[in-house]
Amino acid sequence: MVELLIGKKGTGKTKVLIENVNNAAQVANGNVVFVSNDTSRNMYDIKSSVRMYDTSEFNIASWEEFLGFLCGIISGNFDITNIFIDGTLKIVHHSMDGFEEFLTRIEEIGKKFNISFVMSVSIDADTAPDYIKKYV
Repeated sequence: MVELLIGKKGTGKTKVLIENVNNAAQVANGNVVFVSNDTSRNMYDIKSSVRMYDTSEFNIASWEEFLGFLCGIISGNFDITNIFIDGTLKIVHHSMDGFEEFLTRIEEIGKKFNISFVMSVSIDADTAPDYIKKYV
């Protein structure tokens, strides 16, 4: 499953995402992962059982690189049930080129490995492309 939390910057997406992370951590039968370009910002809001990954050290420049980053996390942790991604567009420097393909691939990976993905995306819901609206 892939779910997007969309809205303009400052609309509370991160707060909702963190609530979802902590709720999943309480009930998950596997590992819950939180990915962000600045995990120190939310470090004290997220339960300590959640595995946190900071992308800022890796200078991810494309959706393909980000997909590889996520696949690396999954390949090293066979028991992941949930992956939450905050500031998804920030991670790839606000590029929308390739985002549709990324979502398709993430959806396939989620089905194959039984992983739920929830991502916050700073984009206006009214002007978001149709391919994004299907995941909201």
